[in-house]
Amino acid sequence: MTIVRFAPSPTGLLHVGNARTALLNWLFAKKLGGKFLLRIDDTDAARSTKAFEEAIYRDLSWLGLTHDGTDRQINRLAIYSTAFYKLQAAGRIYPCFETEAELERQRSLLAARKLPPVYNRASLEPANKAKWEAEGRKPHWRFKLSRSKVSWTDLVRGPVEIDTATMSDPVLVREDGAFLYTLPSVADDIDMAISHVVRGEDLFDATRIHVLLQRLLGLPTPIYHHHRLIRDDAGKRLAKRDDARALAKYRAEGATPDDIRRMVGL
Repeated sequence: MTIVRFAPSPTGLLHVGNARTALLNWLFAKKLGGKFLLRIDDTDAARSTKAFEEAIYRDLSWLGLTHDGTDRQINRLAIYSTAFYKLQAAGRIYPCFETEAELERQRSLLAARKLPPVYNRASLEPANKAKWEAEGRKPHWRFKLSRSKVSWTDLVRGPVEIDTATMSDPVLVREDGAFLYTLPSVADDIDMAISHVVRGEDLFDATRIHVLLQRLLGLPTPIYHHHRLIRDDAGKRLAKRDDARALAKYRAEGATPDDIRRMVGL
C-alpha cells in the first residue's frame, strides 16, 4: 500500500511552503488509494510548543487534509535509542568533544585553503579523546560515514549518485542527549511503513545520509520525491520565521483553502 506522511515540527506556524508539501502528500495518497499520515516531529523539546502543535491541526483541518493516523516523535524515543545502539555496536557512532567555536575555526581554515568543510575526525584520536574527557567536556555523537558513493532513484531527479567523501560525519545526538532530525526520521519512516517520502528539495542533501543509515540498519529505502520549493519575489525560500506567509495570517485576512491551492500551484 502507498503510505505517505507529512511531518511538521511544532516550532512555528505552518506557511504556504508547508501547505504545498502537505497537499502533495495528501493528493499523492488519494490518487493511489493509499494513506496520508501526520507525524509531529517534536524531538526539539526546547522549541516545540503545544500551541504550535494545535495550530498544525487547525491549519490542516482548514485546508481539508484529513489524515489516516497520527503520532508524535516524543512518544517514539525508544525506537531511536534502539537504532542508535545498533549503529554504535557496529562501530559507526563515535563521541565528539569539540566546541562550536573550535569547529568553526576548523571550517574557516579549510575554506581558506579552498577545501570542503569536512570534519577531521580529531575526536577519534585516543590522545584527543582522553584530553577532552579529562577536561570534563560532554560529547555530541556523530555517524561515521563510509566515505564511499551512495545511490538511489528520485522520482523528480531520476538516478542519483553522491560521493560521501566530501561530507562531514553528521551529528545525530546533541550534547544534552537530544536526537537531531536525521535518525528519528529514518527510524519513523520505516516503523510507520512509509512507502514514499514526498518533501521539499531543501532536504535532498539529507537523503544521502538517510539512505546510508537505512542500509546499515538493514532497513528498506522508501521512494523519494523532492519537489520544488515555494519562494518569495526575491527568490528566497519561505521559512517559519517569515510570519507574513503563515497560513493563519492568510486565513485571518479572508483567504480560502482554494486560494492557498492556487498560490502553491495545485
